[in-house]
Amino acid sequence: MSTRPNSTMFAALHGELVPHPWRDPAVASSDAYSLFVARSSAMGWLAEAAEGASNGVWGMNDAGQEPGSGSQPSRIAWFQVSLTEPVPAGRPLPVQAFLACAGSVVARIGTPRLQAVQVLLPVQDLDTSAGAYLGGSAVMTLLQDSGWFADSDPRARTRVRVTLDSGQDPSIHSAAPEMLQWIRQFEQDVFSCDSFSLADEDDMDLPPAVIDELCSGPLATRPRFAAPSPSGRLMPWDGCRLSSPTRVPSTESAHR
Repeated sequence: MSTRPNSTMFAALHGELVPHPWRDPAVASSDAYSLFVARSSAMGWLAEAAEGASNGVWGMNDAGQEPGSGSQPSRIAWFQVSLTEPVPAGRPLPVQAFLACAGSVVARIGTPRLQAVQVLLPVQDLDTSAGAYLGGSAVMTLLQDSGWFADSDPRARTRVRVTLDSGQDPSIHSAAPEMLQWIRQFEQDVFSCDSFSLADEDDMDLPPAVIDELCSGPLATRPRFAAPSPSGRLMPWDGCRLSSPTRVPSTESAHR
């Protein structure tokens, strides 16, 4: 297995985690790391830890349940992997698989009540030449996948706030209005974005959980996209639901 520089994906889940009554962490033979390795291997996402191995999507870096230093809400678990290959032209990053695996692991440990998810993505791995990503087949792939949400329970919808942090690169400020219009042009009802704001105001304190070199830090540039109306909500992908139906921010940090 070989990983590449600056190919890190990181996810931290914040909120509350109520342990299962039948699982005693003091004597359990598994933890967040071992469960993530086992789950991602079983699903075919984990690359073999062998020189020259070409299977799988990512190599395991680390995982844990240590609370974040001063984070509010508290961090309940975190996961870090490295992509083994460049993302093919016109394909999205494997974020759904990554977060689905993290959600399965947390659900095995206890019952989560998520209030925020902090994600670091290697956006420099995306091929944006000639619109390969922003206007092309990667989006079509995601739209096709939205069929998973057909005939879903409408009570599962959750209002969210998505924050994009580009670190020291201020270009996202000027791009935010166009991003909102771009999101609205696609006919889908999985996520409806109502507005955006460039104001740096947040009631959650989620300090970066990685070193500045991995996220063009220190993080400073943070436009927010909101879905405040009843029609502007997010349908959860799996059983690891966000806990509040009114205002639940997700923080997504992208490094260059």
